[in-house]
Amino acid sequence: MDLGLGGLKAILVGANGGIGRAVAHVLADEGCHVAVCGRSQGKVDSIAAELAARPVTSLAEVADVTDPAAVPAFVERAAAALGGCDIFISFTSVNPGQDTDEAWQQVLDTDILPMRRGIAAAMPFLKESRAGSIICMSSTGAVEEFMGVQPYNALKAAVIAYSAAQAQTLAPLGIRCNCITPGPVWTEDGPWPKIKEHMTAFYDSIVAQLPMGIMTPGEDLARTIAFVASPACRTLTGANIVVDGGFTKRVQF
Repeated sequence: MDLGLGGLKAILVGANGGIGRAVAHVLADEGCHVAVCGRSQGKVDSIAAELAARPVTSLAEVADVTDPAAVPAFVERAAAALGGCDIFISFTSVNPGQDTDEAWQQVLDTDILPMRRGIAAAMPFLKESRAGSIICMSSTGAVEEFMGVQPYNALKAAVIAYSAAQAQTLAPLGIRCNCITPGPVWTEDGPWPKIKEHMTAFYDSIVAQLPMGIMTPGEDLARTIAFVASPACRTLTGANIVVDGGFTKRVQF
């Protein structure tokens, strides 16, 4: 099935590794021009080389997303390099694991506000697109209790509500907004390989809660995201799509 991604332009924030990197690969393989940013120069250099090997236009930059000016500036440069923006996704994330004022502020500064600022900066370009699509990234920690009281879970729940409101507001402009809510995701450059090595009992306890017996492979999640972001889903908006191998046990209606 042709997803209609060929020739579209995607701007991905915080996509120099993990899920974001996998999405960048899938989109580029589908013929989508891709711009990514991340905080690590080494990882940015790696994905720059990976994208350069594909027959698409690409851009990869280092950015400190906690700087209020960084993400809007990157979006502007990315749109100039690609010739616009049809797809915007922010993957930045941090989980301090504590319930303190400092932890709440850290999640806001690293995860939530870069997403909001990026969407705002991309909006003029998305309005010009015939296939405008925003993906907001949440977590199953937002839809079911996970590891106690912490701001990460609460603010990821806020992302779901924010995405739904954006969908209603932007639909008349022809721009879609959907939320992806992953459970535990395995990527070779993500956190779970280190957790498996250094916190084996915790890792095993998480896998034991997965009815399918495996964590979601990053490539599988990336293909889901690419499909939802693509023109093949031209009336899908306001959805919250959980991809977790049955990790959450609540009933969805």
